[in-house]
Amino acid sequence: MRECSVTGVKSMKGNKRSHSLHATNKTWKANLQKVKVVNEETGETEKVYVSARALKRGMVKRA
Repeated sequence: MRECSVTGVKSMKGNKRSHSLHATNKTWKANLQKVKVVNEETGETEKVYVSARALKRGMVKRA
């Protein structure tokens, strides 16, 4: 399962409800993007999954 390397956000599980309230399993996937990020400790670039919200807020330094 994919997870945001910055915020830790991942997919959620729950029930999809029909008009008759019949419950079936459903997953909501997080909006994750694979981006090149500069590692602050070593200064090297690496590809990681980051949520779109973290990208918008500037929580990562892109390569």
